[in-house]
Amino acid sequence: MRVRSLGLVPIAVFVASCGGGSPTGPGPVPTPTPPPGSGQTYPVTLVVFYDENSNGLLDGSEGGRVPDVEVQVGLQTGRSDKRTGRVVIADVQGGAQTVSVSPESLPPYYGAPAAATIHVPEDTSRELPVPLRLPIGRNRPAYYMAFGDSITDGDGSTDGAGYRNRLLGKLQRHFGEGVMVNQGVPGTNTDFGANRILGTLAVVRPAYTLILYGTNDWNEASCRSNFPCHTIDDLRLMVRRCKNMNSLPVLATIIPSNPDRNIPERNHWVASMNELIRPMAEQEGALLADLEQAFLSPGNLPALFSDHVHPNDQGYEIMASAWFQTIAHGSLSAAPSHRSGFFSRP
Repeated sequence: MRVRSLGLVPIAVFVASCGGGSPTGPGPVPTPTPPPGSGQTYPVTLVVFYDENSNGLLDGSEGGRVPDVEVQVGLQTGRSDKRTGRVVIADVQGGAQTVSVSPESLPPYYGAPAAATIHVPEDTSRELPVPLRLPIGRNRPAYYMAFGDSITDGDGSTDGAGYRNRLLGKLQRHFGEGVMVNQGVPGTNTDFGANRILGTLAVVRPAYTLILYGTNDWNEASCRSNFPCHTIDDLRLMVRRCKNMNSLPVLATIIPSNPDRNIPERNHWVASMNELIRPMAEQEGALLADLEQAFLSPGNLPALFSDHVHPNDQGYEIMASAWFQTIAHGSLSAAPSHRSGFFSRP
């Protein structure tokens, strides 16, 4: 064998020819070819939206977006923006990646889709839809029905709308859409509300019903002498009738009265009634807007009223903020869950 010829022979052939291994034995294991995109990172853009027709697609008619939702793509996470619902997650590894939604980050009543797989970078050329659902049956998406007495109707506010327009603006800026329907009837009590709510639900067909009743029950002698009279039972019935009609109930505690214009016993009665409303809402699976605590927090009740029971603009703004925080960020003891596939391909 001539050593000078070794410079032209591959090392593997050289080793075999010198007795380093049998020519019939297994050869070296080839290095696997990595899949396209692996080892590189790419931005992934998603849109978290309310899937009104539950088809998994972001249709042109679906304007509802869901902010503050945590979405995970592979090992990276991001949160959806207000109004647009967009999530941009940078530095996602190439290849197959799992996409999931954190249920704890969802607003009350919303259901998360099942986890899905996307392929990076193939699926990065478009915004990927993340469809969320609400259990509202055939009710009108993004319709909010304000249901109550003269406080719901807006008595004492300069624009006559009370908390309603203030709340609607907050909802529209957050979710991107919203319609507010006023069903406040001045001077009514809880039994009147319980009797009329079914007919009202059938006509309006709201996605959400905001129940604020009980202030006028104080005026009934039997409700003061025979506490808690019919108030809790009526409110419970309203919640159940909402659920039976697939409208999502948001039940409020009774706001305090103006202590400068009422005897102390009235607010003691309100506080005692609210101590029963809170656990009842949890028992019935309703969302609770604690308006009493929102009014007490500033520490100056008289400054929030236009008369003995009706809030002024400042008071109505507090109510609007409390309703909004509850709808957008509140919690439920047993929130409904809906699972479905998503990222449907066109």
